[in-house]
Amino acid sequence: MSSTYSSTSTAIATHDLLRVFGQKAAVNHLNLTIQRGEFYGFLGPNGAGKSTTIKMLTGLLRPTAGTAYVAGVNVWQDPLRARTVMGVLPEHLNLYERLSGREFLIFAGHMYGVPEADIRRRTEELLHILTLTDDAGKLIVDYSLGMRKKIALAAALIHRPQVLFLDEPFEGIDPVSSRTIRDILHDLTQHGTTVFFSSHILEVVERLSSRIGIINQGILVAEGTLQELRERASGEQKDATLEDIFLSVVGAPEEVHNLSWLEQDGEN
Repeated sequence: MSSTYSSTSTAIATHDLLRVFGQKAAVNHLNLTIQRGEFYGFLGPNGAGKSTTIKMLTGLLRPTAGTAYVAGVNVWQDPLRARTVMGVLPEHLNLYERLSGREFLIFAGHMYGVPEADIRRRTEELLHILTLTDDAGKLIVDYSLGMRKKIALAAALIHRPQVLFLDEPFEGIDPVSSRTIRDILHDLTQHGTTVFFSSHILEVVERLSSRIGIINQGILVAEGTLQELRERASGEQKDATLEDIFLSVVGAPEEVHNLSWLEQDGEN
């Protein structure tokens, strides 16, 4: 199997990607083709295989079978090179909390092998863009969750990756930080960066994504633009929201209609 993928327009490609835990296939023969510059939203219920997929694509979890290419590089045959073409913002942040924000970015730049002059310049640019300049000298241990998300994003961008992976980037952060991150991600895709992100905040996915994939029980069950998903999942409902489509595709949980126990409590 070649360590490179020949298509120059493809940012992410998987072929029969499989990950088995015990007797359960968490990701079941997943095939993805994502073009450069796409903003690809990756959705699914809890336990559907989203985080497992991202971990395999970013070299954190070895597939049971199948292949994964990022920016033309086979993630598992050439892992060091693969790391140079991608940036990763994981769901659970593992930051060096006893470093200041500025020190952390400089450290990240050195880890990616960015030239010293570029590290210094890009560090200040990212701190400014992410409105962290005034807090750059503070230790990360004293940062809020929103600030931590932003400094982690800056570290993922310090080496100018071709592909950016984000796992729940908007979870638990304030609207101001969320808006800043959304604007930066939009600008990145406009300049050719590919963004692959997973989020439970469907309104954000609907607003940002150029294409969406929905995974359920490890299988890709729907994929396309929002309009394409509307046509396939909702029939005549032309104005269906992404939430409507998502529930139609994966199945809405059965609602509890019998509230007699509440009424009984109210009578006591």
